[in-house]
Amino acid sequence: MSDEYVLLIHEPDWDPDSMTPDEWREEMTGHQAFQDAVVAAGERILATSALQPIAKATKITPRAGEAPLISDGPFSETREVVTGFYSFTASTPEQARELAALVPTGGWVELYPVLVLDLDR
Repeated sequence: MSDEYVLLIHEPDWDPDSMTPDEWREEMTGHQAFQDAVVAAGERILATSALQPIAKATKITPRAGEAPLISDGPFSETREVVTGFYSFTASTPEQARELAALVPTGGWVELYPVLVLDLDR
């Protein structure tokens, strides 16, 4: 049985609107290669999406006894941002790492095994 993993893609701040059509196609070709590799391994992509630039993000900080603090991006403390994610299955942690290494990025990726919550505890 396969387990589920979530992969977060970190990049230096990016602006997809500044990419040329050729740059965009090249980037998407790399992502398609990752998706094809997952399927070729007998696994599945469960969800994926690119995220808007950090200038369009909102940070919500809970505060005890007060309304949450809401701040619009960009955030000065941010050096790299999450620009997208994949949720996919893999048979082993080793396979998940091998597949994750195929994701194109100018930064890095983080790979997390998904914690299956047992609500009947």
